[in-house]
Amino acid sequence: MSKPVVAIVGRPNVGKSTLFNALAGEMISIVKDTPGVTRDRIYADVTWLDKEFTMIDTGGIEPDSKDVILSQMREQAQIAIDTADVIIFITDVRQGLVDADSKVADMLRRSGKPVVLVVNKVDNFEKYMPDVYEFYNLGIGDPVPVSAASRLGIGDMLDIVAEHFPEGSGTEEEDDRPRIAVVGKPNVGKSSIVNRLLGENRVIVSDVAGTTRDAIDTRIVHNGKEYIFIDTAGLRRKSRIKEELERYSIIRTVTAVERADVVLMVIDATEGVTEQDAKIAGIAHERGKGVIIVVNKWDAIEKYDRTMKEYENNIRQVLSYMSYAEIMYVSALTGQRLNKLYDKIDMVIENQTLRIATGVLNEIMTEAVAMQQPPSDKGKRLKLYYITQVSVKPPTFVIFVNDKELMHFSYTRYLENKIREAFGFRGTSLKFFIRERKEKEQ
Repeated sequence: MSKPVVAIVGRPNVGKSTLFNALAGEMISIVKDTPGVTRDRIYADVTWLDKEFTMIDTGGIEPDSKDVILSQMREQAQIAIDTADVIIFITDVRQGLVDADSKVADMLRRSGKPVVLVVNKVDNFEKYMPDVYEFYNLGIGDPVPVSAASRLGIGDMLDIVAEHFPEGSGTEEEDDRPRIAVVGKPNVGKSSIVNRLLGENRVIVSDVAGTTRDAIDTRIVHNGKEYIFIDTAGLRRKSRIKEELERYSIIRTVTAVERADVVLMVIDATEGVTEQDAKIAGIAHERGKGVIIVVNKWDAIEKYDRTMKEYENNIRQVLSYMSYAEIMYVSALTGQRLNKLYDKIDMVIENQTLRIATGVLNEIMTEAVAMQQPPSDKGKRLKLYYITQVSVKPPTFVIFVNDKELMHFSYTRYLENKIREAFGFRGTSLKFFIRERKEKEQ
C-alpha cells in the first residue's frame, strides 16, 4: 500500500513552512516573516521512527484582505481534505484564536478526516500553556503545543499523527491489480484517454482546464485482466490564479503517483513537451515508478517522414533524466494505438519487478570494469568488489567498493547502461546505492 499523505493547513505566518522544513530535515520552503511568501517545493518524504509518509504543504494564501484569507484558507483546507489521510491544522499561540481558525476548523471537523490541532510558537511551555488551552474551543481535539523553529514538541506531534495512519499503510497490499496513474498538465486529454479505454464517458471531459474535480479510480478489464486507472486531473475551476492551479495539480499528482505502479505521463502533441511536463514527470522519476510518456492528440499533427523522430528527440532532451521511459503516440479522439497501451503497461510492470541473480550481475560488472577502468584520484583507484539486487519496484542495486568517494556518478551511470544493455529494464528507473567495504573485509 502507498505511503500515507499528511497535509499542513494554516493561516499566513503561523509557521507552516518552518514546520514543513523541520519535518523534511532540510530548507525546502522559503521562510520569511511576510505572509504569503511560500513559493516552494510542495511535498517531501518524511520518515518518523518506522513510519514513512508524504507530507504536503497546501500553502498558497495571499492576505489581500480578511475575506480573501478566509476563502483561500477554505480552499486550502479542501485540498487537504481531498488528498490527505491526516491533516495537521497549525495555529499560532501568540496571535491567539481568530475567526478564520474557527471557520476552517468547522470545515475540517465536518470532513470526517483525522485532524491534529497544532499550536505553534510555544517555545516556553510554562509561559504559554494557559494560552494553548484557548484552542480547545475549536472543538477538534486536544491542542498539541510545539515550537517549529526550536524543534520542541515535534516528536509528540508526529506520534499523534502516526496513530491516525490507515491500517496497514506502508505495507504491501494483497491487491495485485496493476495501478496506473494518468498524469499531466490540465487539458492534455487525461480523462479522454481513460474514457476511450473504458468505452463510456464516466470521467467528465470539457475543453475547460480543471473540470475533473477529484482523482478517480476506474476499473478496466482488458483481455480478462483487471487494471485500475487513476485519473489525476483533480483541478478546481474556481482557483483564481495559475499558480494555485499548478500547486493543486502537483499535489494531486504526488498522491496519485504514490499509489501507482506505472505512470502514464500525458503530453499534448500540439503543444510539445513543456517545463511543467518535466516537473510532473520528475515526481514519477523520484519515486521510482514505471513511466510511459503518452503523446496525445497525435492525429492533430501534420506528419512527414521525420515527425516522430524529431518529436522523440525533443522529449528525450527535455526529459533527459528519464531516458528509460517508453514513448507512445496516441489519439484519445480516434482511439489510435490506445489498445497497445496495455502491452506497454504489462511490459513495464514486468521490468519493474525483474530480479537478476547476483552471479549474473557480478559477471556483467567484471566485464564492464575490464572494458573501462574505474576512476582514480591521487593515486588511489576505485575497486568494485560486489554487486547485488536488493529490491524491486524499482529494481534497486547495492555496489560494494573500497572508497565511495571515488565512485563518480558517471561511472555508476556507465554500469547502469551495461545492466540495461543486458536486461533492458525498459520503462523503469534503476536505483543504485554505493557501500564502502574495507579491503580486509574481503
